[in-house]
Amino acid sequence: MTGSPRPSPSPTALVSETLAARVLIVNADDLGLSEAVNAGIAVAHERGIVTSASLMVRQGAAAAAARYAGAHPALAVGLHIDLGQWDYVNGEWIVAYQRCLQEDEAAVEAECRAQLEGFRRLLNRDPTHLDSHQHTHMSEPVASVADRLAAELGVPLRARGGIRYEGGFYGQTGKGEPVPDAISVVSLIQTLSSMPAGWTELGCHPGLGMGEESSYGHEREVEVQALCDPRVREAIETEGMELRSFAQRD
Repeated sequence: MTGSPRPSPSPTALVSETLAARVLIVNADDLGLSEAVNAGIAVAHERGIVTSASLMVRQGAAAAAARYAGAHPALAVGLHIDLGQWDYVNGEWIVAYQRCLQEDEAAVEAECRAQLEGFRRLLNRDPTHLDSHQHTHMSEPVASVADRLAAELGVPLRARGGIRYEGGFYGQTGKGEPVPDAISVVSLIQTLSSMPAGWTELGCHPGLGMGEESSYGHEREVEVQALCDPRVREAIETEGMELRSFAQRD
């Protein structure tokens, strides 16, 4: 005797399966770097698609950023490990500042743990995720230190583990040459539509009113415009993607 035919999935079930297949986290780096960066992240969160941000606890606007985060609990906040900055000037890399020797694992660990404690003091909780300024955690010995911290905290570390990192939404090359098309609305929608199944973190760097504060200032404002463009949110919905934060991983 044959069994009864299996019913076809309902439209609601099909939508749920599609949503579960592609999950998007939009994370803004450099929270706390300046009031201008804080402002850009706030607008991109409240009016756009930013769901998470990464805090630079040693920068001048970190306390203001923490106050903003406290008043906007839907914004997940992680720790943006800040060991230094290198700028490409006149054909060579110049150290803008350095908080410790990155070749010294003990010094790196001490600095990272100090920044973690600074995060806890500012927000009265642990970070929802870890990453680093200029991706220093992608090289040793910072990689090992960051891995240990993420494991202790039980949080994701950028580009390591189960969450894919998409860094193509950035308006300059590694040497500071402009790539305006990379942060256009059209390019952002194309990037989203090509996302594979699973979880993806889309990195971004919003800012408003930067002036001469940063060589990436203009691009930060363009990013805000793209992140807040209604066509981008429409594309996310049309593509059946689920927009989440790092605090919504379960």
